[in-house]
Amino acid sequence: QVQLVESGGGLVQAGGSLRLTCVASGSIFSSDVMAWYRQAPGKQRELVARISGADSTNYPDSVKGRFTISRDIAKSTVYLQMNSLKPEDTAVYYCNGIRAGWRTSVWGQGTQVTVSS
Repeated sequence: QVQLVESGGGLVQAGGSLRLTCVASGSIFSSDVMAWYRQAPGKQRELVARISGADSTNYPDSVKGRFTISRDIAKSTVYLQMNSLKPEDTAVYYCNGIRAGWRTSVWGQGTQVTVSS
């Protein structure tokens, strides 16, 4: 089974930027659905970006225009570029992936993003 490892989190001031990276232990395919989720203390995990077949992307309104998901198939890597960060973006960010035929999706271990005001 493919494993996912996130990196790139950290502490940033409001208005700043971070790029999160998710590296898969095996190959990823353009047909895989890859996503980033986040979970803030006391809140449910929520989707922040998804990329699917033909690199179709979608975002919730809370991050639209600020976050961009992309992937490099050759590097088995998915990225989340986060700009104009706000304190409410503070959370643990998780990479997630699923492929046709898998029973469940795969999660990474998460990376902490903290945005100070």
